Amino acid sequence: MDGPDHKGLIYHVTRILFAHNQNIISNDEYVSPSRYFFMRTEFEGDTDIPQLLHALQSELPPGLNLRINPKKNKDIVLMVTKEHHCLGELLIRYAFNELDATILAVVSNYNSLQPLVGKFGIPFHFISHENKTREEHEEAILRTLEIYRPDYVVLAKYMRIITPQFVERFPNRIVNIHHSFLPAFIGANPYRQAYERGVKIIGATAHFVNNDLDEGPIIAQDVKEVDHKLTAADMATLGKDTEKAVLSKALKLVFNDRVFIHNNRTIIL
Repeated sequence: MDGPDHKGLIYHVTRILFAHNQNIISNDEYVSPSRYFFMRTEFEGDTDIPQLLHALQSELPPGLNLRINPKKNKDIVLMVTKEHHCLGELLIRYAFNELDATILAVVSNYNSLQPLVGKFGIPFHFISHENKTREEHEEAILRTLEIYRPDYVVLAKYMRIITPQFVERFPNRIVNIHHSFLPAFIGANPYRQAYERGVKIIGATAHFVNNDLDEGPIIAQDVKEVDHKLTAADMATLGKDTEKAVLSKALKLVFNDRVFIHNNRTIIL
């Protein structure tokens, strides 16, 4: 739940849950300096969800965003290019039921990762961008995504810019991962560029995708200290390890409904 702050919101929510014979497992809330309220409550018990939601909407002040999300795996489609590290991490976590999601398919503009995906019995769709405009290529991808109707699309090192028309089909439902050198060291070989500049930290950022390239609401980040002893190749290896860990952490938060988006920020409860 999120919306303008009012006195007694926590009391009223917990009272209504108690009246519907629900047991509260955990409760987190936050009020921003602008008096905007966020609350995430985990509860259990047999109930009629539409009836409970109606009770909350009827008895709480207007203007609040109320959601009841049953605990279940999210359906996702991964989009990749040629790099395997994030894809491999997610596939392994999925194989051992550690992802809190069901990978419905993998989509790529190259076919080099098809053998890896095939080992996990997941459909792989090779949709080449050759001889296509960006819009034509995206339309082909969207036709494939329409088959699966995923809850989220994960850009697991998908190295092509996506258009606003694509983003608007999945508002706040596309998650991306990239190194944290941006906006510095743009383009190819960022770790070589970072090595040549003598950077002292490298890191990764996972965020929701919006129409501002790599500037969507941040979900998770991490950094690692480096020094002159590391080669560019060493830094790239460490950077990839950081990317896959940050992406996994971010997806865990998203799939467990812990992330609120407010303006261009996330509140994580």
